[in-house]
Order: sequence, then structure tokens, then C-alpha cells
Amino acid sequence: MMNLRLDRRSILRGTGVSMALPWLSAMQPAIASNPSSDRPKRFVAMTLGLGLLAENLNPKSDGVDYEPSRYLEPVQDIRDKFTVISGSSHPGVTGGHRAEASLLTANPAAGSGRARNSISIDQYMAKFLGDQTRFASMVLASNGSNSPSYTDSGAMIPAENSPSRLFTKMFIDESPAEQAAHADRVRHGRTIMDLVNDDAKSLSRTLGAGDRDRLDAYLSSVRDLEKRMAESEKWTKMPKPSVDVAKPVDIRNGADFIGQQKLMNDMILLALQTDSTRFVTYHLGGSGSVIPLPGVDQGYHGLSHHGLDEEKMGQLAIVEQEIINTWAQFLRELAAIDEPGGSLLDHTSVLLTSNLGNASNLNNQNMPVLFAGGGFKHGQHLGFDTKNNYPLPNLFVNVLQSVGLEIDSFATGKSTMNGLTPA
Repeated sequence: MMNLRLDRRSILRGTGVSMALPWLSAMQPAIASNPSSDRPKRFVAMTLGLGLLAENLNPKSDGVDYEPSRYLEPVQDIRDKFTVISGSSHPGVTGGHRAEASLLTANPAAGSGRARNSISIDQYMAKFLGDQTRFASMVLASNGSNSPSYTDSGAMIPAENSPSRLFTKMFIDESPAEQAAHADRVRHGRTIMDLVNDDAKSLSRTLGAGDRDRLDAYLSSVRDLEKRMAESEKWTKMPKPSVDVAKPVDIRNGADFIGQQKLMNDMILLALQTDSTRFVTYHLGGSGSVIPLPGVDQGYHGLSHHGLDEEKMGQLAIVEQEIINTWAQFLRELAAIDEPGGSLLDHTSVLLTSNLGNASNLNNQNMPVLFAGGGFKHGQHLGFDTKNNYPLPNLFVNVLQSVGLEIDSFATGKSTMNGLTPA
């Protein structure tokens, strides 16, 4: 039988149509010694603006034999797919709601609002690995444009909150005129970068050592931008994947927080399944409205500031249970998609967390953390010290290594997380 070797971007062509192939074994390089070493490795961060009630989320016992908590009881069918992590947070991070800025950067200064932020873990991955897909990363939100994703220079990346616009970007080809205009904009931008680069090099010869260092950093960012522009021009010329899915209709009811979560999860699943991107951030910031769920008649944000009021905490638990259930369904769908060497979930790390460990008093300690997939051993509760928290950024080191980056620290994370090991 003839050995077939396919390019990763191979496309099926027919009369007037084209369709991208999924990831196939034949796309594996013949020289790879480990059959799973060249599989696409992915990361999805789902971040909550209003936390989760710790007493309903975290099991009382540690290890693999933990008794499921209230929120985890309905999702025990996928118990072996995720790890519960308690007693962890970002060292030095304070600021209550403002600490959303530190969620994926772990930068203590970001939550203060007085200093520039640093790069977030998703953008760090996209910087080094994002050129392998049409979209280096996707930054999404249920509503608004705020996100926990930050660039090298500490600028927040605005989120896309429309599933229909996202679907269009991923799967609907531009007209020839639009493609030409886009390519022209890219080429024009690259010309400007070439001019800036030349001028900067000329200027460098007249500067002192300190200014040359600063200029070198600037030139490095210019080269990164040129690379991204080149990739953008390449993808403009390639047809988008074809999917047998109708374009979604955006949910206009801003109070339907769970409906928005489900719809955006569907779009994220399509993005990963078609290899349109490998790094996704989805911010479920919260809603001041009454979420349409039986038993809930007060606004979600108001419920999060419950002040230990039993009625409010009871309604909040209904909302949070649905958030967990919807997250778990996303995991089930990832696990149901087979790939060479495992499932889509096996090759995708999925993090659910929030900057608030206690939304009622805006405390940033004891962050809620559920971590799934990615080829790690799961089915356990890693319970750390709730008074002297374990550094959550260590988990980021695990994730960065899992996608193939040779790194042993990230922000205040100086090692991998204790108790979390590859499967």
C-alpha cells in the first residue's frame, strides 16, 4: 500500500467548491519519532468576572477519591477529564474587579491600575505558535469588548462578542474585490514597516547605548509585525474551511447569559475542529440583568454581592450551576471528537477560572479553578492552603510546556504545578 504524505493545509477541491481536510495521520511528518508529538496542541481559557461560590465548587477532601461538591455532582460522568484546584491564586494580585486584567498575565501591577500590564498566556502562545493557523488567537466575550488578553506592550485586546460575526470571519470567503483590498492593505502596511525599519536602523547609529537598547526592542516588535503581516497575506489567498453548519443568530437578550455561553461554545468548538485557531480566550464577564432561569428573580451581579444572604446565595447557586453544566457540556463535545492519538479534548487544555475567589467582598485569593484535557492526568482535587495560597501561575507553566514551548517560568510561576502530571 502506498504511503500518503499530506500537507497540513491540504484541501479537497471539486466543481466550484473547496473544503479543508481535518487533521489526519498522513499529515504527520515521517521523521517524527513520537506519533503524538506533532498533533496540534490547543488552549482555551474561559474566565468569569463574578467568581463561583467556593463552598459549592470545591470538594471537602483532596486527591482522586474526593466526594463531589454540589456543583460537580451533575458532571461526574466526565470526572476523569478534569482537575479541581483550590487554595491557589496569583501572588501579589489585588484590586477586586480590576484584577480581571491580571487573570491571564498574573501581573500584580495590572490589578492596581497604576502600571502597564504584561503579555497574557494566550498571547504568549500566539506569539510563537500562532502562525500555524489562519487566526493566531481568538479573543471572545459574552458581552462588551473587555478581555483578559494582553499584548507584549501591555495593551488589552478587544474581544469579539458576536457569534455571527465570528462565524463570518471563520467560514465565509470574501469576494474577490474584498480579498484584493485586504491584500493591498497588508502590502501597504508592510511597505510602511520597511520604511520605518530603514529609518530606525539609520537612527540607531547616532544613539547612545541605552537608547540603542530601547530601539532594538522597538525593531524587534517591527519584525514581529512584519511576520504577522506576511502570514495575513498568505491566509488571504487561501479558501476558508467549509462547514455544514448554518450561520448562528446572535442572542439579542443581554440577560440570557447561559444562552450566550452555549452559542459561543459552539463557535469555539468549530474553530478548534477546523484548526482555524489553537488559542482561545472567552470572557464571561457577568451581567447585571436577571438571568432567565427558574428560581432566579434578581440580577446576577447583585447576587454575586450576596453578603451571606441565604436567598441571594440560593439564586446565585442556580446561575453558577448552569455555568458549570454548560462548561461540562463543552468538554463532552470536545471529548466526542476523535483525532489521531486521542480526542480533541486530549489535545486541548481548557481552563475555567475567575479573578474573584469571593465576589461578595471582592477578594482575589482562593480563585476558583477547573482545569481539563490537554493530555494531563485528571480526576482529582488538588487542594492547596487556603490561607497561604499556592501560585496559580505555575499551572501556566504546565500549559505552556504542553503546547511545546520550552519554558520553565511565566510571570510569578517558577515551576510546574505540584500534583499535575502528563497522562
